[in-house]
Formats: sequence, structure tokens, C-alpha cells
Amino acid sequence: MTAIEWIVAILCLIGGFLSLVGGIGFIRFPDVYGRTHSATKSATLGVITVMVGTFLYFLFVEGMFSGKILLTILFVFLTAPLAALMVSRAAYRTGVPLSKLTTQDDLKKKYPEARKDTN
Repeated sequence: MTAIEWIVAILCLIGGFLSLVGGIGFIRFPDVYGRTHSATKSATLGVITVMVGTFLYFLFVEGMFSGKILLTILFVFLTAPLAALMVSRAAYRTGVPLSKLTTQDDLKKKYPEARKDTN
């Protein structure tokens, strides 16, 4: 194996590990807010890392520049965190309860009508 193949393999393994951590966090966190955080942060970074490894493989091993992979990286980077923000904000505004372990509610001042009860 050449050095670039090792780099690609390491990037794909790191990306797979980060996606696995995101999946475990999605199962382990107690409420929708923690779950969206876990799924967005680590899984997005995991997918982007795998896609960077794929891009490097096609660029250096196959000798082919793939703009579609770069667009995929860009779209995942832009859309996944925004979608998680919208899901979390919609959950908060519709009154989905926070976990009992939550100690701080920063949106309470912005949306007082969403939180009539306090933890």
C-alpha cells in the first residue's frame, strides 16, 4: 500500500468511528435535544471525513477529480447542522420536555410561551 492509501484508510476508519460514536450518543442521550446534538456533530464530521478520504482516493490513486464529492461534503456540512437546529427549535417551541438532567435553559427568555413548566 502506498502512503495515500494509508491516509485514505485512516480517514475512512476515523469517519466510521465518529459515525459510530454519533449512533451510540443518539441511543444514550435522554432527550431530543441531546440526540440531535449527538447525531449532528459526530455523524456529520464522520461523513465528511469519509468523503474527504474518498475524494483523496479518487484524486491520487485513480487520477480523477470528482467535484460531486466536494459538493457532497459542502451540502452535508451546510444542511445537517441546520436541519438539527430546526428540529431542536421546533421541538422546543412545541413543548417537548427537557431531560430532568438539564440544568440550563437558554431559550426560555426567547420563547416564554413554550415553557410554562420549569424543570
